[in-house]
Amino acid sequence: MTKSANYAKIVEWSEEDQCFVGSCPGIIYGGCHGKNQVAVFEQLCAAVEEAIELYRRDGKPLPPPTA
Repeated sequence: MTKSANYAKIVEWSEEDQCFVGSCPGIIYGGCHGKNQVAVFEQLCAAVEEAIELYRRDGKPLPPPTA
């Protein structure tokens, strides 16, 4: 299990942007978008892993888990 599994990931349709938008509360807010829901989720998972690595590299504590 990866550290990112501890964080809820949300992919939802944005009427305003006319695309899917991905976010991970506490980690990433609206950082991924695209026309394909699955592709946005995959991008979001990778972005969350990268954000967690940046927290570790900077010596910052991770936000509380959301999942």
